[in-house]
Amino acid sequence: MTAAIGIFIFTLILVIWQPRGLGIGWSASAGALLALALGVVSLHDVAAVTGIVWNATLAFVGIILISLVLDEIGFFEWCALHMARLAGGSRLLLFLAVILLGAAVSGLFANDGAALIMTPIVLAMVRALGGGGRFVLAFVMASGFIADTASLPLVISNLVNIVTADVFGLSFGEYASRMIVPTLVSIGASLLVLGAFYRKDVRGRYRTEEVRAPADAIRDLRLFRLSWYVMGALLAAYFASDLLELPVSLVTGAAALALLGAARRSPAVSIGKVVRGAPWSVVVFSIGMYVVVYGLRGAGLTGALGDALAAAAEHGLLAATMATGIAAALLSSVMNNMPTVMIDALAIQESGVSGPIREAMIYANVIGCNLGPKMTPIGSLATLLWLHVLAGKGVRISWGYYIRAGILLTVPTLLLALFGLYAWLLFLSGGWLSAGLATAIVLVAALGAGWTAFALLRRMRSASEREASIDA
Repeated sequence: MTAAIGIFIFTLILVIWQPRGLGIGWSASAGALLALALGVVSLHDVAAVTGIVWNATLAFVGIILISLVLDEIGFFEWCALHMARLAGGSRLLLFLAVILLGAAVSGLFANDGAALIMTPIVLAMVRALGGGGRFVLAFVMASGFIADTASLPLVISNLVNIVTADVFGLSFGEYASRMIVPTLVSIGASLLVLGAFYRKDVRGRYRTEEVRAPADAIRDLRLFRLSWYVMGALLAAYFASDLLELPVSLVTGAAALALLGAARRSPAVSIGKVVRGAPWSVVVFSIGMYVVVYGLRGAGLTGALGDALAAAAEHGLLAATMATGIAAALLSSVMNNMPTVMIDALAIQESGVSGPIREAMIYANVIGCNLGPKMTPIGSLATLLWLHVLAGKGVRISWGYYIRAGILLTVPTLLLALFGLYAWLLFLSGGWLSAGLATAIVLVAALGAGWTAFALLRRMRSASEREASIDA
């Protein structure tokens, strides 16, 4: 047991801090090889892990490749400029529009694509509109926050989702049908808390004539038009894959190859740059990290967590949903969401819980692992990279500010999303009266979260301004 825990902590430190620029793939591989050498895991375990995560990681790479091609031809900038025009000069409406755009991009193109592609575009746009430091901070924080809180709706919206679907054998349609309501609640709660937290920073107006024409952002009109057909076909293929029993990575990979093939003749797209920009190291990282986590299973730690979840499940659907989601969120915030989703998935399997409560625990784990990382900078690798990208563009956000803002924004959103999951599963199981009551609780809690965020905003503002150094 001691060896398994030590290897896990050692690997996690390497992955998060990346000494001397050490890639996450190398770090996870070192941990996996060490676990294998010390007998913590076997070659059979390595084969089992590879069988679990290959589909998830390749699907994730495929969706990021599609996102990078679309970014090269100006697709996302075109969307952002349309939002700036539609807002009609209102900074508040533009703020809310950017959040909704981020939610759409996250849902369709994964959270990493939304955070790392949309944030620089939004940053350049708001700077062009003449916003000051607090104005810029509001938009970049909102872009980063919504990228994760809106990454619930589809299997391909987050690597966490794909891993979970593969581990528990969830089809694309089944997953989407269970997460539609929690997604809407999460997006609504995000709008509420972000609007309350940054409302004073996004007051005023901007000159719409200063906004570029959206058409000017398109660098290849032929490929831009073709991309709409590719995305429509891709979404239809996702649902058809359930009937044909095709792995989601095959569907995503085919779409990515089709778009890359069409982009070969485009002067706006560098195929080499796009391919190099894909997160290939995530494939190695996922296998290596899961091998290390498998060592914890052999040491009995996942079984202990499973027993704790089973104890919560004895108190009913609501208790199981909240306990699993909150546990996943807290673990993700302190040790990264990828190992957390793997540990919790194994714990749920070993808990012995079945039926609707087991289903609630599976989806609550997804919600916790998607939203929990927003409480700390180390909660996800995407957040660490996002902060690095922003620093390179003159926006420096201290860890102290991020943690305070992250906790305030995340906690009410997480609780509401978990309540939304509980109410929706109850509704699907036929508990109409209980579902109505739970929905009412969600609505009341949403209002309470908004007012709570508003009240705490004034107390935090003075400290926040000292912590955040913005060179806009």
